Amino acid sequence: MSLKLTTRQQELLDFLHKVHHTTGLMPTTREIQSHFGFASQTAAVTHLRALERKGVIQRLAGKARAVVFPEDLTREEIVDIPLYGQIPAGMPSDTQEEPDASISIDVSTLGVSRRAQTFALRVRGESMIDAHICDGDTVILEVREPRSGDIVAALIDGETTLKRYAVEKRKPFLHAENEEYPDLIPAQELIIQGVMVMLMRTGAGSGIRKRG
Repeated sequence: MSLKLTTRQQELLDFLHKVHHTTGLMPTTREIQSHFGFASQTAAVTHLRALERKGVIQRLAGKARAVVFPEDLTREEIVDIPLYGQIPAGMPSDTQEEPDASISIDVSTLGVSRRAQTFALRVRGESMIDAHICDGDTVILEVREPRSGDIVAALIDGETTLKRYAVEKRKPFLHAENEEYPDLIPAQELIIQGVMVMLMRTGAGSGIRKRG
């Protein structure tokens, strides 16, 4: 049975629930530090450990946002999906970012095998807005061979982007879902890094959307 929480511990638990409900992600220790005005991230970690000892959260070692609620673990089998920064939904970029978070989600919601290799990226830009993918959204992708019409994270001539994969006359290219952006035709290489299987909408009350 959970022990009684202090006022500050209850405030932190409420903050975790609010951020998770709004964004689908847990706040980082740095975000917790900033929100509560703690002197250091160590203070945030100390409070998280206190919540863990009292049984209201569970923490997974070695990950920036790996906090889960026990009630979530009892509902469905949970998979932990790494979040690898941002991907342009605009013109390609050669920006590389280190993994900085994870998203915990149940297998039935994700709709792929637990053994599937999946990862998540935040969207930056508006080239996919006609596919209802907006700046700030999070996409979850599976590492597999694409089919024409799939939305993919791709490496095109050394630069990354999020676009729709298309094939005409046996030649693959990337199609933008915004008439203001051109199609991208590879000059040398086109490597598909992942196929989108789910869209997580930014904003309160927006929830989670799967690609239909």
